[in-house]
Amino acid sequence: MDILVILLVGLIVIGILVVIVYNSLVSLRNIVKNAWSQIDVQLKRRYDLIPNLVETVKGYAKHEKGVFEEVTKARANAMNAQGVAGHADAENMLTGALKSLFAVAEAYPDLKASTNFMQLQEELSGTESKIAYARQFYNDSVMTYNIKIQQVPNNVIAGVFGFKEEVLFKTEGVEREPVKVSF
Repeated sequence: MDILVILLVGLIVIGILVVIVYNSLVSLRNIVKNAWSQIDVQLKRRYDLIPNLVETVKGYAKHEKGVFEEVTKARANAMNAQGVAGHADAENMLTGALKSLFAVAEAYPDLKASTNFMQLQEELSGTESKIAYARQFYNDSVMTYNIKIQQVPNNVIAGVFGFKEEVLFKTEGVEREPVKVSF
């Protein structure tokens, strides 16, 4: 009878441990999803600002068609990107295109003095800061989640319930450089 009680208590303790670990993994996974959603919100804001910026620059720099097409194409690719790695690549391309657009703007003093252009630059600069913060929060959340699912005994429970590692939002080359926003 004593062995049966010990086994029953042991099973209850193991069951409680599984529930606690499972719930913590679910919480962390949801934090990662929320963090990605925050990046998505800021990227949408960025995508919404870009057409206005392009139209403003077009009014002053009509013969810079190639730059406008590059920005428009990069924006479309970024909006249609799938997954963290796909978004990271598309965002790197978009950042490079925006740098070209701002380089064009440098050649037009009237454009740089335009209040509409200055306001759009300021909004885009603020959005870039929010994107950077959201990426940092996302990567911190992913790191915490990935560590948790790799630790013993969490890794066993994570494997049984199908918890998979998440991918960090990495930046490459041109993305590591800040977007130049000059006034």
